[in-house]
Amino acid sequence: MKNQNFLIFVVCIVLQLTSSATAQEVEDEREFDYLNNSEKGPRHWGEIKKEWEACRNGTLQSPIDLTDRRVKLIRKLVQMKKIYKPCNATVKNRGHDISLQWEEFKAGSIQINGTNYFLQQAHWHSPSEHTINGRRYDLELHMVHASPDQKVAVIGLLYKLGHPDHFLSKLIGDVMSMSNQKAERGMGVIDPSEIKMGGKKYYRYLGSLTVPPCTEGVIWTINKKIRTVSRGQVELLREAVHDYAEVNARPVQPLNRRDIHLYGPSA
Repeated sequence: MKNQNFLIFVVCIVLQLTSSATAQEVEDEREFDYLNNSEKGPRHWGEIKKEWEACRNGTLQSPIDLTDRRVKLIRKLVQMKKIYKPCNATVKNRGHDISLQWEEFKAGSIQINGTNYFLQQAHWHSPSEHTINGRRYDLELHMVHASPDQKVAVIGLLYKLGHPDHFLSKLIGDVMSMSNQKAERGMGVIDPSEIKMGGKKYYRYLGSLTVPPCTEGVIWTINKKIRTVSRGQVELLREAVHDYAEVNARPVQPLNRRDIHLYGPSA
């Protein structure tokens, strides 16, 4: 009986782990789009389905403007523990974005406030979704992590035009081959630690997914260092997705008295 109970316990844990928090994101891009004049555009996401009401009624929505007026400086370095591991990954054209997805719970994790969040996938938005003091950048990368109890933490990286991004250069050929079609391609072993972040300062706030169903309670960590990406890389990402998502950034959402913390030495 003890062995049976232990087996049931293990099965429950496995089911919990394999129920990815990122599955909350809508994969079927036909259900929504990014066009301003569309009935499926961002202004109407909260009306399309009852499960998406947070897109309209939520008070902790993302993205936001990281404005100096509302930032609280934390003048010390609170190190975010990152332990990433190389593992097999698949690049997918989801129609509304390009996503790089690693095998479940094998690509390592980050630790925030004592909780481990396992890397699930990374995807790109152009232009950036978050802004800093009203400035929108050319590209934003989201590294989506999930805890075993399906809480979500996202690391965001902002890019301006300049030198090509080394990590993106490794994927761009395969992305080009999937242009304008929903497809996926195995990439073999990809090391997520090759995504360079740089800098020791980062913003943190509590927000939501930036696509339907706009689930709230997401811990956002936005690196303050602005990295570079080439114009050609941005254009290829835009050309690869479907026409309605060439500009796939959700508009900035109200802050609603939320705290934004900026961590770092002499922040």
